[in-house]
Amino acid sequence: MARAMFEYTKTVLKKVSFDATLFCKEVQKAVKRLLPYEIEELRIFINSLIQQNPDLRQCLIYLKA
Repeated sequence: MARAMFEYTKTVLKKVSFDATLFCKEVQKAVKRLLPYEIEELRIFINSLIQQNPDLRQCLIYLKA
């Protein structure tokens, strides 16, 4: 079940990556839902999205523990 939530989160983040504000809100939700090791995987995924859209970099602050 948790893995399904991680995959769903990645799908949502891809879809909202055009808007940094929406993206940040979804990252905040994801941090509340995901397990600690999934958050690390999410950080890697978000870094790949930042390569395509540097405006998303501001959302990394929500991944700091």
